Amino acid sequence: MKNLFRRIFFGDVVIREYSTITVPGEIREKVYLQNEKHTIDISQRQFLLCLEPVVFGVWLGKKEFVTESSNYKMHFKSSGRKNDKEKIVATITLDFFDKIVEDEKVLLLLKLKSTKIFYTTWLKTHLLYSRYYKKLTFSFNKLKSFAAAYGYPRKVRIISFKEENYFNIFPMDLLGDIGETGNYVFGLRHTNVTLSKIIASKKIVVSEISYQYKDLIYELGKHHGSIPPTLDSLPFKTIQSEKFGFNVPEWVFSYKEIEILKTINLGSHMLMWGKVINEKKIKEPTGNLFHIHFLLYLYQIKVGETYPLV
Repeated sequence: MKNLFRRIFFGDVVIREYSTITVPGEIREKVYLQNEKHTIDISQRQFLLCLEPVVFGVWLGKKEFVTESSNYKMHFKSSGRKNDKEKIVATITLDFFDKIVEDEKVLLLLKLKSTKIFYTTWLKTHLLYSRYYKKLTFSFNKLKSFAAAYGYPRKVRIISFKEENYFNIFPMDLLGDIGETGNYVFGLRHTNVTLSKIIASKKIVVSEISYQYKDLIYELGKHHGSIPPTLDSLPFKTIQSEKFGFNVPEWVFSYKEIEILKTINLGSHMLMWGKVINEKKIKEPTGNLFHIHFLLYLYQIKVGETYPLV
């Protein structure tokens, strides 16, 4: 019966919460930040850092844009084929949460207050929720929040940590690279068994990876909340990072060794703000792994231009 329902309303597409994709070329989606006076493109400068509550970090070039108010909005836009105009697929209103000032520039932290999504019809959205997503701990408002937050592709990277005989390697997509300053920001869940060790040592390594290793990447995802396996039992070889000596999968494109400078408790996740102290390129990239919400993928099917699923 569930399969018949799916075919009638959504065709043969497989319904899931998130779609795993790669992005040939540039990301088509755009994100704009609006306050009382201005609207600016923040597509390459906005990072999802916490899920409960949903908190974004936005890297701004001028402190003048920052006001400690509730008058912020983020508009997520997408487009279909090349000549199609951008269309708003989600709009969220946000409260000022906190900020980090670095060299006269600002990482603005904004907490989601309310959400509107426009990926598909009201009826289809509610049918999807009631048939596939509805749980005691997962409200319709939470669906909307996550659908908006992942209305922009979130790149997956690999985190490495080591302390004496202890190590852990796991994927993350709640993080952001601020290349112009050499800063990096992470949103790591409090339930991650390695969080306290990272904070104590003030060291972390982040690696760029290919979608071709998706199965290995998700197997490593099991290590967020449990004791990691021994190094010898990993199904791949590792190399050691140059400065910290942390274990990095041999198949990564590149890695950055980062010193943690500041932490902020966001809710379900801990923000860690750091500075890159060493970067190593290993090979040319061949296509990263990204997460988008299924509702964005459904919208892309409707407008005739999807990213390749992996």
